[in-house]
Amino acid sequence: MKKTLKGFYLLLSSLFITLLHLPSVFAKPVLGNRLHPRPTVATTPSPGDSLQRMIHFKSVYDSLHLDLSGLSRQAFLYAQKGWKKLLNQGKILNESVMAIIDFSQPSDHKRLYVLDMKNYKVLFNTLVAHGRNSGKEWASSFSNRPASYKSSPGFYITGDTYFGNNGYSLKLEGIEKGINDKAYARAIVMHGAEYVSESYIEAQGYIGRSEGCPAVPVAEASDIIDVIKNGTCLFVYAANNHYTSRSAILK
Repeated sequence: MKKTLKGFYLLLSSLFITLLHLPSVFAKPVLGNRLHPRPTVATTPSPGDSLQRMIHFKSVYDSLHLDLSGLSRQAFLYAQKGWKKLLNQGKILNESVMAIIDFSQPSDHKRLYVLDMKNYKVLFNTLVAHGRNSGKEWASSFSNRPASYKSSPGFYITGDTYFGNNGYSLKLEGIEKGINDKAYARAIVMHGAEYVSESYIEAQGYIGRSEGCPAVPVAEASDIIDVIKNGTCLFVYAANNHYTSRSAILK
């Protein structure tokens, strides 16, 4: 009888101990959760965010397809480099707009570009004249000398407007010493001119020439001048090493 009772007590004890350990058997190990954390789910950016990111990394030149309108990539890169440098130096008041004259193109091409660099827009793309002693179809000879009747390459900052012999005009300050710094004394300004037109191209194959001024079509002159007046960067590109090797702004 005693043996029977003793066996019964042992069976009850074993059953009780087993019941006490059941929760730990089915529980998830804490350490295992720490070593294998739940993966975070990446949020998918909205189409608007992706577009903004793509535009941000894409250059203005490529975004606006400026190669299709004839603008030299080198001209744009030089202009952008100088524009950024002048902005950092606080010399430019208009922080959005940059103008480029690409004299690597003949005068029957629309080689003046006014660009909105912040909103990625071509504001103007039109004809522009070079000096009569710089060449006929092409501007190939440049000078900073008074009465040379030649164009001068390099960086300019636009100034005030006035009404003169050529109507509504824009003063230009050449800021590259020995290259275009005599522009103001030479009265190099932007103005409208009848000889900058498609009719001149049809008649002689190229537009008329100025005394060194970047003359533009009469119909567009006032609008262009109003957009770039008072502290805008204007870059006149000459595709020759004589200018680029001397320009302190491009170094």
